Amino acid sequence: MAMSVVAIIPARLASTRFPRKVLASDTGWPLIRHVCERVKMCPDIGEVVVATDAAEVQGAVQGFGVRCVMTREDHPNGTSRLAEAAATLGLGPEALVVNVQGDEPEIEPGAISAAIAASRRTGAEVATIASPFTPDEDAGNPNVVKVVAGVNGLAMYFSRALIPHHRDANSPRAAAAMKHVGLYVYRAEFLNTYVMLSPTPLERTEMLEQLRVLEHGYRIAVAEFACTTQGIDTPEQYAGFVSRWRASRK
Repeated sequence: MAMSVVAIIPARLASTRFPRKVLASDTGWPLIRHVCERVKMCPDIGEVVVATDAAEVQGAVQGFGVRCVMTREDHPNGTSRLAEAAATLGLGPEALVVNVQGDEPEIEPGAISAAIAASRRTGAEVATIASPFTPDEDAGNPNVVKVVAGVNGLAMYFSRALIPHHRDANSPRAAAAMKHVGLYVYRAEFLNTYVMLSPTPLERTEMLEQLRVLEHGYRIAVAEFACTTQGIDTPEQYAGFVSRWRASRK
């Protein structure tokens, strides 16, 4: 019997740069509905669930027929909120939990499938995505996280620095820099382990939560998938999404 796969989408109203963005509805749908509909397009997903700490979000989600679970307000990070939602759903230890952010209305279903496949192939506790940089992207930007993986498909390191570093200007570019895409697949039982892990030195240095997993000796599988979309962080980015969505309806 195939293990169950549940996508859990965290949706909070608090957002520094764009408050209440998950309920922004210039398209006629709240943003969170667009995310849910995109995730449903992935054939590997068995169920889509929204996790929130706001009754207003719960009401909106239930209004378009998606299951919603309420979580505490005081979670220190998104993975902790995910763990509570998974426990509320009563997922079995081997269930796969796909963590999609609530501000990703254009996420590629293929990227989700690739991460799920990497999880199944490697048996790793966590799986994620690496995407090639496009020519117009600055790989040296510290706000864009880079990842390097071994030949076994498991992450070796994540960094804000440009890795790998090419020592010699004329050396062959056998290993190109890869951009980390913040889509995760967790084994449900590992979520319970994760919330008990203490913060680690590299995590604190780079301010990257995923390094806690590696520093404690757990595995993160990395699937390569060319991702061309990004999340909505600002009203300007949301306006761009609305324009693209309206153009697609013509």
